[in-house]
Amino acid sequence: MADFGGDTEAFRAEARSWLEANFPESFRRDPSRQLAVAAGLADDETPDAKAWRKAMGEKGWGTPTWPAEYGGGGLSRAEARVLQEEMTRIGARNPIGGMGVMMFGPTLIEYGTPALKAQHLPGIIKGEVRWCQGYSEPGSGSDLASLQTKAVDMGDHYLVSGSKIWTSGANHADRCFCLVRTDQSKKHEGISFLLIDMTDPGVEVRPILLINGTSPFCETFFTDVKVPKDQLFGPLNGGWTVAKRLLQFERDNISAGLGGGNIGQATPLPTVIEAARDYVGLDETGRVADTDLRRRMTDHLMEARAFQLTVRRAADEAKSNQGPSNAASIMKYAGAKIAQERNELLCEAMGTQALGWDGEAYSPAEITAFRTMLRSKANSIEGGTSEINLNVVSKRVLGLPDPK
Repeated sequence: MADFGGDTEAFRAEARSWLEANFPESFRRDPSRQLAVAAGLADDETPDAKAWRKAMGEKGWGTPTWPAEYGGGGLSRAEARVLQEEMTRIGARNPIGGMGVMMFGPTLIEYGTPALKAQHLPGIIKGEVRWCQGYSEPGSGSDLASLQTKAVDMGDHYLVSGSKIWTSGANHADRCFCLVRTDQSKKHEGISFLLIDMTDPGVEVRPILLINGTSPFCETFFTDVKVPKDQLFGPLNGGWTVAKRLLQFERDNISAGLGGGNIGQATPLPTVIEAARDYVGLDETGRVADTDLRRRMTDHLMEARAFQLTVRRAADEAKSNQGPSNAASIMKYAGAKIAQERNELLCEAMGTQALGWDGEAYSPAEITAFRTMLRSKANSIEGGTSEINLNVVSKRVLGLPDPK
């Protein structure tokens, strides 16, 4: 049965009034400032940013449909849509996000004990605790189940040793949801899921510099890190099932973001159409003058629009059934491809002006477009490589035999 959420117009009036009272005026005047804060590229402890995050966190509207008993919004799907419409109307972005919201939180709601939910959900909901993901290891990326970071049972705690790589945001994270090996005799059935405090002795983080000049990924080393046994998430040696569920949430959320535009940038970027108009120019009929570029832009825009509609439909189906499915791998693959095509077309339309790294000869948008294009090369790797996602689609969606 459809969830209409009661009197949505009454809720709309409430949401509009609350947003008008709490959304910072400085963010309305300067949208790029809000983009910078959301991207983590500016001091997010400015008074306005801090007040906006605090207001949304205490209201629970940063996680609108999460359970109210833990501080979430407790809204119906219909009310959450109304809230998003009202935020879009005034240009407000959700200040509550990150891996806690995208991946760990939904998995915790589904699999967590009441004690773990009570301990960890409020910090995620209020935007007070940042999480990172300890999955991939050197030599255990595509074959994640071969991971070797081990957790030894020491009676009242586990002693964790090993290393992880590509731990996004680990240098800013407070806690890590981490896959560890608790049984050396089995592969998938020997993996457990631990929640690790990143401030504990023995945790070391080293950022990895990328080609675009940023360091969103890190190496993380664990040397005899003590983890209390009450931070075991899911069954002992049953972490693989929980891990796969979290990956579905990850791919679902990543794909939705990839297909929607250039998000998480401190400098707003023009659309592909705007860039082609301004840099390439229009012919006498008002069309982009370069016919080949025009054709490829059209193909891209049609594919992107179809993707956005498919993501929206999949999200509605997931909420009405059992959450993200293996179809999230299809969305992740397509989203990465579309995002890379968008950024390449944008740079192509800008021409040589999209080749600047810095300097007064290039505008902030031109420099950002180039660095965004370089950064987007990782879209087909992070959150599961395109090859792995195609294998998941082959086996789990299409039912084809495993080629191994």
